[in-house]
Amino acid sequence: MAKGEAVVQVALDRASPVPLYFQLAEQLTAAISDGRAQPGDPFENEVAMSERLGLSRPTVRRAIHHLVDQGLLVRQRGLGTFVASRRVHRRVSKGSLYEDLAIQGRNPSTSVLRHDIEKNARAAAALDLDPETDLLALRRLRLADGEPLAIMQNWLPPRHSSITREQLETRGLYSMLRDQGVGSVVAHQSVAARLPTADERTLLDISSRLPVIAVTRTAFDPGGAPVEHAEHVYRSDGYTIDLVLEES
Repeated sequence: MAKGEAVVQVALDRASPVPLYFQLAEQLTAAISDGRAQPGDPFENEVAMSERLGLSRPTVRRAIHHLVDQGLLVRQRGLGTFVASRRVHRRVSKGSLYEDLAIQGRNPSTSVLRHDIEKNARAAAALDLDPETDLLALRRLRLADGEPLAIMQNWLPPRHSSITREQLETRGLYSMLRDQGVGSVVAHQSVAARLPTADERTLLDISSRLPVIAVTRTAFDPGGAPVEHAEHVYRSDGYTIDLVLEES
């Protein structure tokens, strides 16, 4: 057993009609949920677990795959399997991911992948601008506690083109927009799940089997003028959107 390795004690009912792999997966899930196995802990490998529990390797492998698919475990090539990091819970709000992470006690950081002026007909249409308008195009990799969480693409109208790469590395975008006089905003946002592209798999360090959460958003200032258009992609094993529904 490796130092610090999460070894979960389980009790299997071999007379039960419930498949052994599912019994094992349920008890491993419970151990992660109740904190017996902590985020970042190395997880017992399938060979050791199969020998300890008297199960076949395919049975243990199927249980572990189930947890990987649920985003509770992550595999790192050459290193092993680890308990996944805590999810970032976000209410549908006007705040930025950077600020939400800071509020939750996480350590947000940003790698600026792109900071250019470009023409983009799709983004210009969302911003109610001429297709030939020069937009500030941003692409950033947002990390939480050093782990990749989201790829964020944003397009801003010319009046906000003074935002610098250096500012983006240390602050949230909406904080900078507030500095430029943008107050409260209203945003239209759509959310979908899909499989990641090859580039997204590399940047987010995920497998092709783990879906991503794709968010498209356009924000407007109180006067109705578009402020920014965004296309963000989040790891589904580290990100949850919370909705508060009120009856009217």
